Amino acid sequence: MPQIASRFTPSHAARLAHINPAGVYDPAPNGYTHVVVAPLSGRTVYASGQGGENLAGELSPDFATQLAQALDNMRHVLEAAGATVHDVARLTLLVVDHSEARLALWTEAARRVWGDDAPTPACTLIPVPRLALDGMLVEVEATAVVTAAQP
Repeated sequence: MPQIASRFTPSHAARLAHINPAGVYDPAPNGYTHVVVAPLSGRTVYASGQGGENLAGELSPDFATQLAQALDNMRHVLEAAGATVHDVARLTLLVVDHSEARLALWTEAARRVWGDDAPTPACTLIPVPRLALDGMLVEVEATAVVTAAQP
């Protein structure tokens, strides 16, 4: 297994430290970081799990559509608290009927949200048999840390 150098990267937006230490595989291709360290100063934002419901409360039967909507919903609730996706330190992703195909869709979606070069949050994907609503296929819960901009 190739070794990767420990990377300690402060985020431009939140001053979070993103670490992918040597001795474990590189998680970047899967859209997450192994460890995110948040500073003691700042506001912590706990966003409830966001599903793929549109503004009318409707769920598409398509996983990719629900995932895109859930991430858009997450962005909206974070913005309401004065945070951005780049302030997110940790994500929990709940997926009904998880598969490698759904993991690939998550990876693509994460790249669209965080970009290929931006640090990504620590993330745990949990396969589940069902979620709160009939037809709900994905839920994304976020914890963000908002810090004052550094000079």
